Amino acid sequence: MVNHSPAFLIASDLHGDLAATDAILSRFEAEGAERLILLGDILYHGPRNDLPEGYDPKAVIAMLSQYADKLFCVRGNCDTEVDQMVLDFPVLADYAVIPAGERLIYATHGHVFNTKTPPPLCPGDILLHGHTHVPAADPQILPKGTGYVTDLGMTGPRNSVLGIQPELSIAKFRGDLAGRYQWAEGPTKLEAVLFTIDTATGLCKKAERVDCYDENTAHR
Repeated sequence: MVNHSPAFLIASDLHGDLAATDAILSRFEAEGAERLILLGDILYHGPRNDLPEGYDPKAVIAMLSQYADKLFCVRGNCDTEVDQMVLDFPVLADYAVIPAGERLIYATHGHVFNTKTPPPLCPGDILLHGHTHVPAADPQILPKGTGYVTDLGMTGPRNSVLGIQPELSIAKFRGDLAGRYQWAEGPTKLEAVLFTIDTATGLCKKAERVDCYDENTAHR
């Protein structure tokens, strides 16, 4: 009997960015992963921001719909019932629990459960979340076989602060008069992690960082 170890590609916070969606789907195909786990905030850019140049939720819907049978999605703090009405795959679950051998993968957005306020987990279980838009370049396998990364990061403009023009965030910290946030322009990025699970043991065999840029170059 051959033990099969499925590969999951995990991403978060697409926020309707067409270039980022194209990048993650291209990486999904290139890696030969079996499932794409999206950790919320799929279509909407958020009420604080102007529409970014690459914001195209209708095109994102069309692209993701082609992979509907391969997607596991959870609800982000920007996802609503209106989003679900236009999507062919479920996105409104607050979390997803995915069996991996004798262990579980607990996938959630991160605004409720995260590394600071984790859900109940057993040794070897895997917690996935995004939300902060801040990458943590620390994918690792903990001593008891738990695949771990502190935060996946974000999809959006590379030269930004959480997708926002850096000058606006700097002005806020200086105590200047508050202004309306403006979406940053320029090249985009997508930050993700690829976990490979041994289904015979339920333990994580490999945790690999995958960063995709719109120059069609992948940086690991």
